[in-house]
Amino acid sequence: MNNQFCFTPLLIISILFPQEPEPIQAGVAPPSGVYAPGINVLHYDVEIGLGKETDWFAGKVNVKIALDEDSPVLPLDFSGLELLQLSVQGNKAIYSYQDGVIRIPLKNFQKDDTVVVELSYRGIPDDGLILNKNFHGERTAFVDNWPNRTRFWLPTIDHPTDKATVHYTIHAPKEWKVIANGYLFKDKVITPKNSIGPKENRLTWEWDVTVPISTYNMVIGAADMEVRTVGLAACNNAPASQREDGCIEVTYWVYPQDVKNAEPSFRRAKEMVDYFTEIIGPFPFEKLANVQSATRFGGMENASAIFYSESGIAKGRNIEGTVSHEIAHQWFGDAVTEADWHHLWLSEGFATYFGVLFFEHSEGVTDFRNRMNNSLQRVLKSKVTNRPIIDKEVNDLFKLLNSNNYSKAGWVLHMLRGILGDEIFFKGIQEYYRQYLYKAVLTEDFQKIMEKTSEQDLSWFFNQWIYEPGYPIFNIEENWESNDGTKGTLEVKILQTQRSDWPVFRIPTEICWQSNQNNECRKITITKKEETFQFNSVFKATQPIIVDPDGWVLKGDPNFK
Repeated sequence: MNNQFCFTPLLIISILFPQEPEPIQAGVAPPSGVYAPGINVLHYDVEIGLGKETDWFAGKVNVKIALDEDSPVLPLDFSGLELLQLSVQGNKAIYSYQDGVIRIPLKNFQKDDTVVVELSYRGIPDDGLILNKNFHGERTAFVDNWPNRTRFWLPTIDHPTDKATVHYTIHAPKEWKVIANGYLFKDKVITPKNSIGPKENRLTWEWDVTVPISTYNMVIGAADMEVRTVGLAACNNAPASQREDGCIEVTYWVYPQDVKNAEPSFRRAKEMVDYFTEIIGPFPFEKLANVQSATRFGGMENASAIFYSESGIAKGRNIEGTVSHEIAHQWFGDAVTEADWHHLWLSEGFATYFGVLFFEHSEGVTDFRNRMNNSLQRVLKSKVTNRPIIDKEVNDLFKLLNSNNYSKAGWVLHMLRGILGDEIFFKGIQEYYRQYLYKAVLTEDFQKIMEKTSEQDLSWFFNQWIYEPGYPIFNIEENWESNDGTKGTLEVKILQTQRSDWPVFRIPTEICWQSNQNNECRKITITKKEETFQFNSVFKATQPIIVDPDGWVLKGDPNFK
C-alpha cells in the first residue's frame, strides 16, 4: 500500500433496513494469539448484487471451513448490515450476532470435518464497500479493505493469517465493467431475474481466485471503465496463470476520461512484473490489473487487482513510483503475508525497498540513491523515530502506516543487503519467498531464512533495527602524526551521539579519506558509544574523513535539526 490518504465521502444514507446494527470501529488491533481457534477457512463463494441507482447492496456467501479441533465456535467478522439468513450444512443454525461478530457453535462436528456455512445479507455499507460517485460524478462501486474492513461488506475471518480461495459472482449494471481478484471465470451474461440485489438491467461477472489470499486482499470493483493491455509478463514463470501460454496479462482499468492520463503511470508495469519475477521468484497470481478506483490510500495492493487513487490519475499525475511499490506487494504482503499487523514492515518495508530497486535496475544507481536519500529524509523528519518498527503498543492499526514501516524498514533491507552482499541477500530473499509462498509469517521467520542462507547470526542486526528505536548519529574526530611528514599514523575517534534512550549500534561499514596522493579506505565495525581506530603508514587526510561513503547505513546528520 502507498500511504497517501485520499478520502471519498460516503453517500448520505437514504434508507435504513430493519435490524441493521451499528458498525464497529475499524482498524482496532486484534488480541494476540490465535484469532479463530479450531477454524481454517478454505474457500469463500461470494455473490454480490449491485445497483446503479441505489446506495444499498445484497450479498450471499458460502464459507467452506476445515475444523482443526472438535466442536469449535466459528466467529465471522461482520458489521453494520442486516443478516437475513444463516445455515450450516443447509440446516438452520443457532448463532449470535453482536459487536461486529457472528458466533456459530459447531457442536456436532469433529476435528478434520469440512463444514459449509451459508449467509445472506443486505444493507447500506458503512465502510469497506464504497458506493459513491467518482471523480467525474459517475456512480461506482469499489471495495477498500485494509486493514480489517472486509467485515463491512463480507462475513469473513477478517485476519491476515487465514487465507482462502475465492469465487465471485457479481451482478452489476450493464454499463459497468467488473474487476476482482483472480481470473475471469466466464463471459458476462444477462442476469437472471431471481438474482440478488437491486432489480436493474444488469450483467453477471464471475471471477475465480485459485490460490489462497488474505481477506484484506479480497476485492471487487465495478464502474464504467476502459481496459488497456500493457503486455504479457512472467511467461512460463507464473504457476497460477490460467492462460495456455503460461503468461499473465498485465492491464490497467481506468475511467474513459482518464485513459490518456493513465498511460505514463502504467506503461512499464509489465517490465516491473518481469523484473520482480527474476529477482524474487514466480509471479504468484492469475493476472495483474491496475485499477483506478475509490480508495482512501494512494495505492492498495489487492492480490492481482491493485487499486489506485482515482484523483491522482484523473489529474494527470505520474504515479509510476506507486505502481512499482504496489506491484512489489504482489510478492510481499499478498503472497507472503505478515501474520501479525505489528509486523507490517514485512509487507510495507519490502514493497518500499523493492519498489525502489526497480528504478536501480531501469534508471541506474544515481536515481536509486536519490530515491533512497528521499526515504532517509522521511525517517529523519519522522515523528515516530523514538518508537521501534515492531511497536506492540499501537492499537490503532492505521497508525502503523508510518515512516518506520515504510522508509526505515526499506532501509533495514538495504543495510542487510550491504552487509551480506548482493549474491547472498537475493538468494535469501528468494528462499524466503519460496518457503513461505501463500503463507503468513513473522519477522523471526525472515530472520531465520537470512541467517541460514548467510551462515551468520543476525540477531544483533534485527534486535537493533527492528525491535529498538532510532538510528546512529556519528561525530568524527581525527589525529595524524608522522615522524617524517609523509606517511604516519591516523587515529579516528567515532562517537555515537544519538539519544541516550536509543541503542548503541553495531555498524559494519567502511571509513575513507582523501590525501594528496590517493584515496584510502578501510573496513571497520563500530560497536561502542566511543571508539578509536588506528591506521598505520598512511598519508595525511586532506579532506574530511567519511564513514559509509557508499550510503549503506541509515544514519543521522549531527547537524540536522
